[in-house]
Amino acid sequence: MSGKEAVTTAAAEPGSRNLLMRVAAALVLAPGAIAIAWAGGWLWAGLVTMAAIGLYVEWLVIVGAGRNAGVIATGTAALSLSGFCLASGRVDAALVTMVLGVVSVAFVGAGKRMWVTAGFCYAAAAEIASVLVRLDQALGFVALVLVLLVVWVTDIGGYFAGRGIGGPKLWPRVSPKKTWAGAIGGFILSLAIAAGFAGLGFGKMGPLLLLGAVLSIASQLGDLFESAVKRRFGVKDSSHIIPGHGGLLDRLDGFVAAIVLAALVGILRGGFDGAGRGLMVW
Repeated sequence: MSGKEAVTTAAAEPGSRNLLMRVAAALVLAPGAIAIAWAGGWLWAGLVTMAAIGLYVEWLVIVGAGRNAGVIATGTAALSLSGFCLASGRVDAALVTMVLGVVSVAFVGAGKRMWVTAGFCYAAAAEIASVLVRLDQALGFVALVLVLLVVWVTDIGGYFAGRGIGGPKLWPRVSPKKTWAGAIGGFILSLAIAAGFAGLGFGKMGPLLLLGAVLSIASQLGDLFESAVKRRFGVKDSSHIIPGHGGLLDRLDGFVAAIVLAALVGILRGGFDGAGRGLMVW
């Protein structure tokens, strides 16, 4: 084996191991997440609340506020109480709690006030949006699964198209590994998912294709946003809690952007109690 071949093989092996870890983690986590989403209610609200707290804490670590016990405790308490309100069906109380949480976190986050407050708003928006989209009994689960699948296939398509085709980088200053080929590959797969939902009778083809396209773009922008924040603070991974994926922020960045956008669209069309219906029925 030549020196060049040895280097290529050595470089390929870590990539292969990382892919295997990504697949294994996805096979364990994805079915559990979908099962809890199907159950809805307290189980889904509980999972979402724990994820939101994890996102908030990882954000604090990234921006250099991870050792501020007051900031961690204040934000965690607000997210927990809001999750309890959401699980109880009190969306109004949850929103009030979030507003109070923003004020409290900003008050105790001296020195990193802007970044700490932004992190709390990020986690709070993800928490509320995830519960509101699922809230509708008729179509909430379908709407939530649509968002999840669009985000997942956008990530999968981006990974394989990016590695297989390569080509020009999407935004090398922020995310050196992402390519235009990957972005387009993920986008095309998201359209296939939307078309599948329409084919199964869960909505009209035109609106769902447009929705899938917009959610895929939002997911990719959410990924780039998180990469930009990490690069701003010189951090590679938000944590190492998920094998092959890094931290919760690394895994959920695209979902956060997509679910918040989905919730906004759903609320505008179906109200707080019918966000899932508003997202699917056109």
